[in-house]
Amino acid sequence: MPYRRLPNTDAARIKSLKCALEQDLQLPFPNRMISVELMETAGVFLSSFEGARAEYDRAYTAQINTSKSFQELTKNAKLYISHFIQVLNLSVVRKEINSELKSLYGLDPNSQQVPELFSDALVLEWGEKIIQGEKARMTKGGTPLYNPTIAKVQVHYEMFKTAYHQQKVLQKNTARALSKLSSLRIKADEIICNIWNQIESKYADAEIKSRLDNCKKYGVVYYYRRGEKICD
Repeated sequence: MPYRRLPNTDAARIKSLKCALEQDLQLPFPNRMISVELMETAGVFLSSFEGARAEYDRAYTAQINTSKSFQELTKNAKLYISHFIQVLNLSVVRKEINSELKSLYGLDPNSQQVPELFSDALVLEWGEKIIQGEKARMTKGGTPLYNPTIAKVQVHYEMFKTAYHQQKVLQKNTARALSKLSSLRIKADEIICNIWNQIESKYADAEIKSRLDNCKKYGVVYYYRRGEKICD
């Protein structure tokens, strides 16, 4: 005897529910296989489930569509911040800037090392430190650094920062939509299981091939175990 398996994707769940509802609605009311209560529950739920899936698809698509541009802005921000620190270090080596002033930028006066910028959080942290450090040094009468200027660094940093916060919002939207959809999957499986139980019970006394064929019309999915004889 083949065994049945519930759908494992949202598209398959929606297809299963639609198949069962459409199949039963083709029959005269007295001959319908699914109870009125379950039909109403499934119909209302299907609408909610399709809406939740569409909401998740929109949120995920919006996140993906902005991801490429965000990566480019992140790359530019890292480049300008890193380059500015390198120029600052060279100015210290040439004794154009006192090494102690590097502390204004949050940098070690005795090290020429450029901070790692392997995460968005570090880009945010060091971008802010470099911008504020250069302003503080200028306030003390320092000569502006060029190629890149701090203004150029700030432009790319602010673009990254804006995109970063936008990306976080989109990620939260996607996560919230996915959480809602995930919770509905449990209910979807429960309703589908109840429908399949009712259909199978209606054909419980039928010959096995007839039973399987009729249940399949309602979207019940059967699988044969390896080596099991297929009903024909």
